[in-house]
Amino acid sequence: MSLVAGSYERFIWGFKLKTLKHSTETLTLSPLFSFPSHLSPIKSVAVAGSVAVSGGSDDTIKIYDLSTSSEIGSLNDPTSTVTSLVLYTPPSLHSFPRNLFSAYDDGHVSFYDADPFVHLKTMKVHKKGVNDMSVHPSGKLGLTVGRDECLGMINLVRGRRSFFCKLGKEAEIVEFGCGGDKFFMGTGETVSVHEAEDAKLVSELKGEKRVLCLAPATVGFVSFMISSCI
Repeated sequence: MSLVAGSYERFIWGFKLKTLKHSTETLTLSPLFSFPSHLSPIKSVAVAGSVAVSGGSDDTIKIYDLSTSSEIGSLNDPTSTVTSLVLYTPPSLHSFPRNLFSAYDDGHVSFYDADPFVHLKTMKVHKKGVNDMSVHPSGKLGLTVGRDECLGMINLVRGRRSFFCKLGKEAEIVEFGCGGDKFFMGTGETVSVHEAEDAKLVSELKGEKRVLCLAPATVGFVSFMISSCI
C-alpha cells in the first residue's frame, strides 16, 4: 500500500506501508520519494493503483508513477486553484484508474480520460469555489460542495449538472459511502448522513472540533475532527 502526502511548502512525499516481518499487526512507513513538485501550496492529492496526482495553487495537476517513484507529466488545463481530485477505478480494474475528476476554486469541474490523461470536458457547477468532490462507486454520479453553500450533483455519463440545492451552510467535505447508497457531508463540527437517492437527511453526528476529513470504511464511516492549536 502506498501513501502520498502534499504540503503547503510545495513538497510531495511518497511512502510505502509495510508489515514488519515478525509481526502481522505492526506497520511501518518506508520513504519512496520527496521533491518540490509544485510552484505553490499543494491543495489536493489522489491515489489509485500505481498512479498518483496532485493539484495546487499554481493551476496545475501533476501526475506520478508510484512504481518508479517519479513524476511523469502535468496537466495545465485547470482554470484556477485545484481544490479537489478524484481518481475513479472501476471494480474490474485494479492497477490503473479509468478517469480523473478535478474541481477548482472558480466553481468549475473537469473530466479526464486517465489513459492517457486526455481532457474531456470542463463545466461550471458552482457560483463560487468548489470545496470538495466525490464520485459514486458506479462512476456515473458525482457530488460537489462549494463556498456558495450549495450541493451539486453531476451526471458523469452525460457531463451535465443534474441537481443543485442550497444547504444554508458551507460544507467543506462530501464523500460517498463504500456501498454508494449514502453520502456524508462535513460542515463545521457536524457530519451529516444522507440518502444518495434523494439527499434525505438520515442523521447528524456532532463533535467538539471542526471536521477536516472523512474516510469511508466497509463497516461504517470514519471521521477525523481536528482543530488548530494556534
